This record gives sequence, structure tokens and C-alpha cells, in this order.
Amino acid sequence: MSTPSRTTHSSPPAGLPRLLAHLSSPRARASLGAHRAVLPAPPRPRGRPDLALIESVERSGLRGRGGAGFPSGAKLRAIADRGRGRGRAVVVVNGTEGEPASAKDELLLTDTPHLVIDGALAAAAAVGAARVVLCVSASNTRALSSLYQSLDERVAAEPPPVRIDVAVAPDGYVTGEERALVAWLNGGAPVPNTGPRPYERGVAGRPTLVHNAETVAHLAQIAAYGSDWFRAVGTPEEPGSALVTLSGATPRAGVYEVSCGTPLANLLTAAGGTPRGLGAVLVGGFYGTWIPAEAAAAVRLSGRDLAGVGASLGAGVVAVLPADACGLAETARILAWFSAQSAGQCGPCVYGLAAIAEAARHLVEMGGDGTLARLARWAGDVEGRGACRLPDGATRLVRSALEVFAPDVDAHRAGRPCAASRRAAELAVPGVRAVAS
Repeated sequence: MSTPSRTTHSSPPAGLPRLLAHLSSPRARASLGAHRAVLPAPPRPRGRPDLALIESVERSGLRGRGGAGFPSGAKLRAIADRGRGRGRAVVVVNGTEGEPASAKDELLLTDTPHLVIDGALAAAAAVGAARVVLCVSASNTRALSSLYQSLDERVAAEPPPVRIDVAVAPDGYVTGEERALVAWLNGGAPVPNTGPRPYERGVAGRPTLVHNAETVAHLAQIAAYGSDWFRAVGTPEEPGSALVTLSGATPRAGVYEVSCGTPLANLLTAAGGTPRGLGAVLVGGFYGTWIPAEAAAAVRLSGRDLAGVGASLGAGVVAVLPADACGLAETARILAWFSAQSAGQCGPCVYGLAAIAEAARHLVEMGGDGTLARLARWAGDVEGRGACRLPDGATRLVRSALEVFAPDVDAHRAGRPCAASRRAAELAVPGVRAVAS
């Protein structure tokens, strides 16, 4: 077994990028040696929670980057508290990334896997965990290969202080829901349930922390550089940076790192603008909300600003629809994707989403007042029902589309489908895998 040589670490990045600061060009997996030149090893898990680290994460203001935006420090503390008397905790890194328009976690797992591993080990130290599970979708072969190579490096030069497993998860949007993922890790089907939350009883019945790959990458840097460093960018209410996957009708689609609170217009400018004009922006991914061009020109990428226009950044997805596209047709394609993602266990999801998708398709192709009324009614009928929130995503998308694309809706309802509705999908449905940074 070799011993790693003493490394002189570079200074922490003063501004942006942070998570993406050390990507190579051309892109390639960062070796352990290259990674250690820029980031010291994380705290070692010692069998009991590292309360000082938890306090640092709490002070940092880091929120989960998987979609819900829950405070990470509170999540760590809940796991640490539950672990007393219930057995050593488990850390699960959710890298399944079932959102078709997102590529940020894939980028981290493929090109900077040691940053993600360091973050998982820091999380294990914080909650006193004895095991880490890195979950990646079966179709994401590049990320899986990168992780296996990186773990081999660790075993040879820097043996992990806890058990680390790679779990090859079934493809599918619902698999990434934390209760579904834990159910699958426990040998069941990857479907959500209404039982205890993972922090109460998760993998093997132990308190389980589920964080997505970007969240633990931030955690690795907070452990190394501290909460004040993390808060040096962003806003006081929403500190730090976030990875945003930008796709659609813009010249330089890809994954961008932005300060929380950055104007959306600045991101679009950095990507080369919108040569075909801006029709609308889908914020939050397929589970997100359409916002009109006027709002997109003024809104900032912060929870407060986006909430003001009825949106949320979610898993960090922004998709640009050009002015000459049909937003109603794009929505119908996304709704068909929603229907196909049902786990098949709840009626409102199995039958409701299929009915909504069919109504949207019919409205685009044939129109009719009755079709529009059914689409609106059925969207309301499935809201808040089922074991997970998949129907809620479809409902939110439908409502925003009917409002933002009202002129398109009126034309299609009257049986005058636009030429744009017969073109190929603008948002590369069913998936976008642009990972240039």
C-alpha cells in the first residue's frame, strides 16, 4: 500500500467558479493527486457526530441542491440526533439525476468525483456514519466508470475510513425520490411510500442522510474552507453558489456555476444570448414552471425572486424556448414524459397523468373547448394526491403553460394549430445531456 506524499494545497477560490474551478480542458476525470493539490482531505468519521462541523454547515446557510432546498445543517443535525441509540447512520449520495434537463450531478460525478466522495465522507463525519452509498443511474455509464476508478485510487493511496459502496440504480424519475431510493436500497421496488422518512428509519433501518451530489460537493468545500468563505458569494438569505444546467435555444448550452441571486439575464448573456428571440423560460426543469420573457428578463436566480413569479429553481434547470416555438406543443411533449414516469402504484398518477397527457396532445393537434376544460379540470383533480409529488409537477407545468402561452392556447383551442407545433421538440424531450461548463 502506497502512502500519499505531502501536498501543498492551492488557496481556496476567492470568487467563482468554485465547484467547477478545477475542471480540466479538455475535460477528463480529475485524479486523486490532482484533487488533493486543491482540496485537503475531509474530516475522518470517528463513530460519533462531529458537532463542530454540523455547526459550520448551519452557519454557512447551505441548502440542498436536489430540488427541495431544505437547510443542510438541519438535516445533518436531525440525523446526528436520531443516531444516538439507533445504530450508526448511513449517508446516501443521490446521483441518479432523473430530471431529464439536468446534467450537473453527472458532470461532478464524471469529472470531479473525488470532490463528491470528499463531501460524502465529510457528511459521514458530521453525522457519525459508518457507511456511504453512492447511487448512480444504470444508464450513466461515464459517471459509474469514473467513480469506480476513483475508489480504486482511494483504496491504494488513501483508504476510506468508512465503507463506501456504489449502487447502480434503475433508470427513472421516481427512483430519485428519497423514499423510493431507500426502499430500493433495502431490497424493495424503487417506488415512494408513506412510511417513516429516511432520517427516522432508512437504509437497513438506520437513520439515513440523503443528499444529492452537488450538495455534498459544497459540503466538502465548507469542511475545508469554512462557513464564512461559503457565504462570501450569493446573498445573505441565500449564500453560496449553485450549478445550473442551461439548455434550449441558446448558443452555449451547458452547466454553469452562478452566485445565488444572479440575474437570469446575466446567465443568458454568458451563454450567448437568445438569437431566435426569447419566447419563455422553463425554470426548475420538467417539474418546474414556465415564465414569460418579460419576467425572465428581470428575475434573479433566488428562491425569493422566483417565488414572486410562481417558480422555483428546483434542481438547477433553466431551459430556453425561442420566440418562434410553440410552448403548448412543448408542454404536451413534457406531459407525455410525465405519464411515462409513473411508478404505477397510485391511481391519480397512473390514470390521471395519462389522461392529462392525452388531453394536451389532443388540444395541440385538434383543439376544442371541451379538451381545454378537461385538461384544466384533470390537472386540479390529481394535485396533492399519491405517494409522491409527481402529479404536482404536471399540474404546475399545465397551469403555467395555460397562462404563459395563452395566445397559443386560444389558437389551438379554435382548431388553428400553429406550424411551430409540428416541428421537432425544442427542448430535446425526453432528455438533455449537455455537460459543457
